Amino acid sequence: MNITSPASCAGAFRPHVAEEVSLVLHNATVNGEYRHLVVQTSALAAQARAGQFFQLLCPAPPGEAPFFRRPMSVYGTDITANTVSFLYKVAGVGTRGLATLRPGDALPLLGPLGQGFVLDPAWRHVVAIGRGAGLATLGPLAVAAEAAGIGMTAILSARTPELVMSEDLFRRHGAKVIAVTDSDGSSDPAHLRRLLCMMIADDRCDALFTCGSQRVLRLMQRLAREFDLPGQVALEQQMACGLGMCFCCVRDFNVGGEIVHKRVCWDGPVFDLQEAVA
Repeated sequence: MNITSPASCAGAFRPHVAEEVSLVLHNATVNGEYRHLVVQTSALAAQARAGQFFQLLCPAPPGEAPFFRRPMSVYGTDITANTVSFLYKVAGVGTRGLATLRPGDALPLLGPLGQGFVLDPAWRHVVAIGRGAGLATLGPLAVAAEAAGIGMTAILSARTPELVMSEDLFRRHGAKVIAVTDSDGSSDPAHLRRLLCMMIADDRCDALFTCGSQRVLRLMQRLAREFDLPGQVALEQQMACGLGMCFCCVRDFNVGGEIVHKRVCWDGPVFDLQEAVA
C-alpha cells in the first residue's frame, strides 16, 4: 500500500513510503545486549537513507501484546539484494517480540520514514559520536560519507569494551574508529572534549554528528558554538503513527532563540545540532 503525505502535513516534498511484509533473513545476537536483524524488502524500502527509520509491526511475545508499531532506525541497506537491517536492544514488549523472529518469518513494516542526515559535499572530514543504539543510526552515515568522498572519525561509546558495537562497519567504510567506555573513564565528557578539540585544531572536523547520549549532545552543542561548526543530531523518541498525524512525538526546539514545537517523526528524526533542547 502506497501512502502519500497527509494533507495536514503538507509542505516539503516527501517521497512515497510503503507498507509491506518483509521476510526475515537473519536475526542473531551481536553481544550481551543487542541483536542484528536483516529483512528482505521491496526496492523502495532498500533505498532508505542514513537517519531514516521504519515502523515495525512486532510479533507478540508469549503472554504480551505490543500496542503500537516500534520505530527502528535503519542500520544498513543493500539496494542490490533489496535488504534492510536493524540493530536493536531487547528492552520492551516490541523488541522482545522481534527477538522471537526466525529466518523465513514475516515482519510487516512501514517506511522509509522521516528526514535523514545531509552531507555537504564541501566537507572534507566529519566526526560522529554514538552510544548504544545510537550507533545503529550513525552506521549508515559512514557509508554515505564514503560515497561522498568525505572522511570520518567515529567515536563509539559504551559502558564496557564488550558492548562497543559497529567497529567493523565504520572501518570497512573508511572511518577512523576510537572506542571509549565508562569502565576506563574514556567516555567522560572532559576526555571527549579533549579528543574533539584536537581534531578541530588539526582541521579534521568540518561538522559534528551524534545520536544516543544527552551529555554528548550538550558537549557537541557547546563545541559547535565555540568553533562555529555545523552539526546534526538524530533524536530517539517514542512514536505512535510515525507519519506526523498523531502528534505523539512533539518536542521543544530552539529555532533562532524561540522555542517551537516539532514532530520528531515528521520534521526529523535528524535535526540541526543547535535546535535540539538537551
